[in-house]
Amino acid sequence: SSTEKNVEVVLQELAQKGLEKRLNEVILKNLTDPKQIAETKKIYLDRLNYEVKMINQMKFSGYFLIVSDYILWAKNNNIPVGPGRGSGAGSLVAWALSITELDPIKFGLIFERFLNPDRISIPDFDIDFCQDDRDKVINYVKNKYKGGVAQIITFGKLQARMAIRDIGRVIGLPYSVVDSLSKMIPFDPSRPLSLQESVALEPRIQEAQKNDVKIDKLIKLAIKLEGLYRNIATHAAGIVIADRKIEEIVPLYKDFDSENDIPVTQFDMKWSENAGLVKFDFLGLKTLTVIKKTVNSLKENNISVNLKNLPLDDPKTFELLCSGETMGVFQLESAGMREVLKQMKPNKFEDIIALVALFRPGPMQNISKYNNCKHGIEKPDYLHPKIEHILKETYGVII
Repeated sequence: SSTEKNVEVVLQELAQKGLEKRLNEVILKNLTDPKQIAETKKIYLDRLNYEVKMINQMKFSGYFLIVSDYILWAKNNNIPVGPGRGSGAGSLVAWALSITELDPIKFGLIFERFLNPDRISIPDFDIDFCQDDRDKVINYVKNKYKGGVAQIITFGKLQARMAIRDIGRVIGLPYSVVDSLSKMIPFDPSRPLSLQESVALEPRIQEAQKNDVKIDKLIKLAIKLEGLYRNIATHAAGIVIADRKIEEIVPLYKDFDSENDIPVTQFDMKWSENAGLVKFDFLGLKTLTVIKKTVNSLKENNISVNLKNLPLDDPKTFELLCSGETMGVFQLESAGMREVLKQMKPNKFEDIIALVALFRPGPMQNISKYNNCKHGIEKPDYLHPKIEHILKETYGVII
């Protein structure tokens, strides 16, 4: 349709304009050699055109324009927005449209991690907003798209422990008995066990079942009811936006406990997407609120800080990171992370990138290898000379 054509043309024009601005402000200002300037421009333009072609081909140009619009509104209204999180940071178009604040070419990030032409799924930008101002951005979207905006319902299921507590209360068992029974159920979110599996592994519950008819009844009922929907809530970050009145697409309900008057879908996220709605994430991040307040306090003392131009090689910052005193530093504040920082002693930005990528269940075992190779205790193993240039900056560790 002509509208789709227009959306594609608008994306191309805005991305081109945005990239020119970024190139002039950030990339080209340090270059003097005309040949180098021309080559650099070509690298960026080729990547931009490739991405725009893919986005248009997959019919996601409207999605990029909507996200760019509300992020620009937030930035123009002094609402702090995160520089970019997740695979969306690999898109040059996102950088050109001010959705993200980091140059994917400089950091060698790939676009296909975000949008893969071989696996068409709706893109998903996780956008962080200052916690105090997140609702202002949602209100802007609500007013712009009139009746086309809704929050998303989530259904809470009756989990093993909760099933024991709920049914124990109904059949009149003393709280102390129900409480001690529910605490015998192992709780490990990474490897959840069903109630049946938990009972099979816990002789104390089996013993209690044998000795008490009521406990036997409780366990049997709980096994039957586990997994049923127990309660409804509203998705913490997701908002769906439609091109017409949302009640024409999905049923809605009003959450009277909510502080805003945005309706909520009666379909959960999966079924809302199946009905043709597109989800946008508006995450409220406390760290951004703290940074905003800090910058404002500095301003009152006549110290101005431009967060966009912070050097990535500041020695004092690395000194702080090496000390492990990083409470309040986003993603680096857990006890385990602080311990690893002390061992790693990061002294370049790439160390932080590697650390955040390594500090998760699968690759965690490679942290000591990375540290040992970094400090010369171990020799990096690049597996094959042909991939040495790829694995060099992570000392042979595949992340």
